[in-house]
Amino acid sequence: MVTRVNPPSEERTSPPAAPDAGPRPAPALSEGVRVRVLRLVYGDPRAAAELVARLTERQAAGLDPLPAEPADLAPETLRAHRREIRALPDGTRLVLLLAAADQYPVATHAFLRAVAAARLDTRPLDAAEAAGIAYATAGGVGFRDAWTRIAAYETAAPADRRDAHRLLARVLHGAAETPRRSWHRGAGALGPSARLAAELAAAAAQARAAGDPALSGALAERAAALCADPGARSRLLAHAATDAWHRGDGDRSRALAARTDADALSGILALRTGHAGEAFDALLDGAARAAGARPAPGAPPPGRDGSTASPVTSSVVSREPAVSREPVTSPEPVASHESGEVAGPAPAAPVAHLLARAAEAAVYTGDLRRCREAALVAGQSGIDPPGVLGGIAAAVDGRYEDARNLLEATAGRCGPGGDPTLLLHAGIAALMLGDHTRAATATVRAAAAARARGVTAAVSQAMEFRAYADFWTGRPRAAEAAALDALRQAYATGQDNGACHLQAALAMFAALTGDEDLCRERAAAARAHALAHSLGLPAALAQWALAFLDLGSGRFAAAAARLRALAASGPGHGHRAIRHLATPHYVEAAVRTGETRVARAAHADYDRWARAVGSVDDLALSARCRALLTPGADAVEHYRTALRLHAEGARAFERARTELLFGSALRRLRRRTEARDRLHSAMEAFESFDAPHCAESARAELRALGAPATPARGDRRPTVHLTAQQLLVARMAADGATNREIAGRLALSPRTIDHHLRGVFTRLGIRSRIELVRLLADADGG
Repeated sequence: MVTRVNPPSEERTSPPAAPDAGPRPAPALSEGVRVRVLRLVYGDPRAAAELVARLTERQAAGLDPLPAEPADLAPETLRAHRREIRALPDGTRLVLLLAAADQYPVATHAFLRAVAAARLDTRPLDAAEAAGIAYATAGGVGFRDAWTRIAAYETAAPADRRDAHRLLARVLHGAAETPRRSWHRGAGALGPSARLAAELAAAAAQARAAGDPALSGALAERAAALCADPGARSRLLAHAATDAWHRGDGDRSRALAARTDADALSGILALRTGHAGEAFDALLDGAARAAGARPAPGAPPPGRDGSTASPVTSSVVSREPAVSREPVTSPEPVASHESGEVAGPAPAAPVAHLLARAAEAAVYTGDLRRCREAALVAGQSGIDPPGVLGGIAAAVDGRYEDARNLLEATAGRCGPGGDPTLLLHAGIAALMLGDHTRAATATVRAAAAARARGVTAAVSQAMEFRAYADFWTGRPRAAEAAALDALRQAYATGQDNGACHLQAALAMFAALTGDEDLCRERAAAARAHALAHSLGLPAALAQWALAFLDLGSGRFAAAAARLRALAASGPGHGHRAIRHLATPHYVEAAVRTGETRVARAAHADYDRWARAVGSVDDLALSARCRALLTPGADAVEHYRTALRLHAEGARAFERARTELLFGSALRRLRRRTEARDRLHSAMEAFESFDAPHCAESARAELRALGAPATPARGDRRPTVHLTAQQLLVARMAADGATNREIAGRLALSPRTIDHHLRGVFTRLGIRSRIELVRLLADADGG
């Protein structure tokens, strides 16, 4: 029973500053760090300022993980809250300690039962309510804020905290409450205990299987703290790091991973936060080792210097680890079973998952030839190349028919409720096949499966590839809104490489709408990060976005130059798949600038791929390229073929572009009636996609034809003419946010926000924020 609440004998203080040391200026933060700082300090601006001032240059740049413990985050903020707690009566502090131990860092919902079991008096809580610190709720106690809850716990002496945890453990009896009971038992322990460490490790496996990485991670961390064996402790910390990553706490995951010898885990983290080339090497090495010597029955799990499987191979990449059903007597067997290292041959799933992640690393770097290395390891392991690995390897070798068959098999595995990694690969395979509808389905299901399993970090990755499908199928607003949401998630969960990919995708959306300033800012941000981290995919996508902007604005020479540079860029700077996707745009720009010889060679390879995969969208674009490369009236039938194929496909924006090019060709051939119909159709489509610069190109052709150009269509709701980005900025401004505040939330510069607001005011025909508030209220009401 808890009988006292004694304050610790001395307060932790920061080391004194040097006598001549002035205040250190706050370092400039990368956008990802800024978002994570606010998340770590629970949105408290004063605590955020305190934490920023304490960051090292490497932490501020996102190179090292941010602090994880409250005392390291903002000690002055915590110290102020602790003073408030100490000013309360002993009985009040006792009740608050029990409530805080029930909520922090694991919510166990046992406060009321503990109060009843210990026959505690809750009337002293009145003093906390009077001070505005805490208040009674139906379920127990609510704290003013997270810092107050932490202070209520940390102000108490260690012995009192242990007593509180032991009391809470005694009242948790249900079978489903086993992991939380184990947590309190572990938190109440005096020192290392093999028995308690084993119990906590088993409870962590139970919580992990239930899709609760926050609980399983806390249990694994506590088990590691109670474990005296260095090897077992490293494996438990690796599980805790994996759980932290899955729940979206990238900084804690990286800090924990640094205390382990898990190469495979390091590869996973590098894939999303570090150098993608190094990620590939670590993942392929982990897969090769996992596919090597098998542990003998009963053999202890090997460490980094062994020749067998990495201890975190399964837990890093799978949300369904094999859990031992045998009685647990020590923590080490539990760690061994959790990592998939059971008696007999090592399971194929860990090797396959690591190879699938290695394939993703190759995709992100743009070094697709490295997929051959991964495919070789798969062959040596006696397993089929997982995910898109085999299909990419075949495509790189020019075996397009084999690639089609392998990618088709992968894309077909997009049923609901599957593994998020496999669903993601199904979406990537569908994108490569030009099946954007199936790609959208697979990526949405990947995100849903990740949420259901508690794998928060995987959600934004699925949405990275969902953006492609939405963009090409004529849903640019939905794509932009989803990408912005995923961008915030990527930054918050420490996935700066994923954020870079999303920045490049948003640059492409800005290019489609003709927003030149935004496109250039997004593209510059993406390329700066991409080139530093060997991310060829976003680097190439950003380059394509700039070329697409030039093409839509009639700057054909600039577009051709950018796309030529893209074709010459190697891994880490460019990407073969993006170069391939951009071929129709390159052919258009090249024909306009007289570079037909190179354009014909590029089209020949594109056409061979289109015929191999049989995608009607790719075949339509190939026919359009052929029309552009064919002089005079002979091009007409190729355009007709392209439009017939477009009618069966899903790339509505490209169909509109084909109609624009066809209408222009018909005008030059003096076929006025059909030219007018095609150009009107293209103009209306571009207006519906909110691509005003493309719509203006169609109007210019109509004016050259001597036909009346219909003005932009009106709408009862003027906000329908805003892009998703403009509407988001408008709503924030209407809610009272300043330009600088909006810029911070959207990872843009204040200058760009000012540009957006000027565009909003122009499109809506207003002059002030007051009018904006009124107009948005009317639009929402309508």
